[in-house]
Amino acid sequence: MTAATHSPLFPQAPETADAVLEGLDPEQREVATALHGPVCVLAGAGTGKTRAITHRIAYGVRAGILHPSSVLAVTFTNRAAGEMRGRLRQLGAQGVQARTFHSAALRQLQYFWPKAIGGSLPRLIDRKIQLVADAAAALGTRLDRNELRDVTAEIEWSKVTQTVPADYPYAAAKAGREAPRDPAEIAHLYAAYEDLKRDRAVIDFEDVLLLTVAILQDRHDIAEQVRAQYQHFVVDEYQDVSPLQQRLLDLWLGDRDNLCVVGDASQTIYSFTGATPDHLLDFRLRHPGATVVKLVRDYRSTPQVVHLANGLLTQARGRAADHRLELVSQRPPGPEPVYTEYTDEPAEAEGAARRIRELIDAGVPAAEIAVLFRTNSQSEIYEQALADAGVPYQLRGAERFFDRPEIRKAGIALRGAARFGGNDSLLDDVVDLPSQVRAVLSGEGWTSAPPAGSGAVRERWESLAALVNLAHDIAAARPAATLADFVAELDERANAQHAPTVQGVTLASLHAAKGLEWDVVFLVGIAEGMLPITYARTDEQIEEERRLLYVGVTRARERLHLSWALSRSPGGRPNRRPSRFLDGLRPGTTPTVGRSGAGTGGGVERGSTAGTAAAPRRVQRTPARCRVCGRTLTDAGEMKLMRCADCPSDMDEGLYERLREWRAVQAERSGQPDFCVFTDRTLMAIAETCPESPAELARIPGVLSRKLRSYGADVLAICAGQEPAEDEGGD
Repeated sequence: MTAATHSPLFPQAPETADAVLEGLDPEQREVATALHGPVCVLAGAGTGKTRAITHRIAYGVRAGILHPSSVLAVTFTNRAAGEMRGRLRQLGAQGVQARTFHSAALRQLQYFWPKAIGGSLPRLIDRKIQLVADAAAALGTRLDRNELRDVTAEIEWSKVTQTVPADYPYAAAKAGREAPRDPAEIAHLYAAYEDLKRDRAVIDFEDVLLLTVAILQDRHDIAEQVRAQYQHFVVDEYQDVSPLQQRLLDLWLGDRDNLCVVGDASQTIYSFTGATPDHLLDFRLRHPGATVVKLVRDYRSTPQVVHLANGLLTQARGRAADHRLELVSQRPPGPEPVYTEYTDEPAEAEGAARRIRELIDAGVPAAEIAVLFRTNSQSEIYEQALADAGVPYQLRGAERFFDRPEIRKAGIALRGAARFGGNDSLLDDVVDLPSQVRAVLSGEGWTSAPPAGSGAVRERWESLAALVNLAHDIAAARPAATLADFVAELDERANAQHAPTVQGVTLASLHAAKGLEWDVVFLVGIAEGMLPITYARTDEQIEEERRLLYVGVTRARERLHLSWALSRSPGGRPNRRPSRFLDGLRPGTTPTVGRSGAGTGGGVERGSTAGTAAAPRRVQRTPARCRVCGRTLTDAGEMKLMRCADCPSDMDEGLYERLREWRAVQAERSGQPDFCVFTDRTLMAIAETCPESPAELARIPGVLSRKLRSYGADVLAICAGQEPAEDEGGD
């Protein structure tokens, strides 16, 4: 496995600034020499974007146009930041800061905290899941490990999209998110988590950005000090920027426009984390004078692989598809992509392992081969197939199947049932092995039907389902097999998978493969229901699945194998079909109705200042400020009250108590907890502001449109000293 970008062309620093430009193609040279004003680089997969932007920085430094300490380059992973720093050193541009958003923000926060706030920066927690668990326990809510992970992910998404707890239900519904629990309950957990974090004087990963934003907004002297330090900004993977990161970038920039962004909307595959390509696609609107450079010369993949990648996007829909890039391979021709249909999943895994064994025997290094799949639950069958073929492998971005907590726990339950099954009531009415395994795993949360939605709950179910499927396979091969035989088989399989992880074939999900490349890539399980995944229902979700396959295809340099199985297990009904994304691309098929015409070619578009007076400028969300002292608010509870916790409250205590009594009645009528009507913080905010009209009430955080319709008349009546209508209640 290698990084998506190779070693720098110049192992030793070039002697002159002009020498830095040697070896760049015309578009890359345009990027490297466009050192002033806003620059947007639309860079397709394999087109050398990292090479272009590092040479841009190095050329500016070596030519004396940029001072190294005045440049801040930000990206999304520590690996990418480290690679960028290494390249810059080898190009003779030492002293340039290349960091992740969080690393850069944390550095500033640590430096300015004593001056802006006083004292020491609160402790930064490494993982928030335990704190979420403590918040749930304080509310009397039981969450298993998978639910904890899902709720934690929702809290993270809320914070990077600048969504306060009270607004979560509406925001999640608008974004089409599959909430792991009732949205109102998640909102309450989110609020409790924020309260607990404040009580313990700790901050989390997202707070680093939020607090840095707050300081830069409130303290103009500090903001100017940061802007005096950094004059030029470069942002890599700009299609993955979240609203919160964009807000921080805007504050770093101020009124300046020395910004270079690099991205590819067709590689947007992390929208579930809050990433959005809108900032990339709107760059020309926000910066009318921007220079746009399009990199389409693909140095990574053969023409055959590039042709397939382009074909995938030809049928794409949506805004990202309107800005797709038509890649042009710069490599010699290679073999055509291989499409293979198998009768069942074990046959598919065995077929892939067999071909991989042949490639290794022919001299292809195992580290230059990857097997990529949609979900981590697919890994086990390929781990076993490769182990059976004597092929070393390594897992990336996923736990080994038998190391997963749910599998370890299931193994304990199965061993106990095998040893003491005669005393287990779950096994009283079951005889065959699959029924026994299903009965035992039902106690671990397995159900006959998969759960709705995605995330950890779905992955956990799929892991347990793999054990059920294995029981069926063993019973089919050995009808007399017992539960003890099944447990022994599991132990043998676990031991067989302790293969060397160095210089092995990479097994990874498509998400984990982003930014990497290999000589040979096997894309497996490319069938309807898996890609696109079953729970991708909206047009936007389907298109992100298509982009995920595009990312997988563009990981291959020379050889690409795509496969699917007609049924899950041997002898099963062959009712599966290949992914719709392959229609019109694999031999013997016709394309589905989609977007026709070629994508955007390479080149340069110069910005124009004509008419910029009427052009839209950068839009920044108005910060929440305390209505008493005017300080920027970042704490969720304070944002709901619209004042600092320490600022004096002018709450009408009598009104607050009347609102609480009314809320209790509404909650009883609807059969919901009190907080599902309005949280305590929202009632406090109402009692402090005492709204007189629906418009005033709607401005209070936590009073969403649905609640305004359901409860608005009652609340306004109570605020006016009147009794609410007897026949009105919540929805």
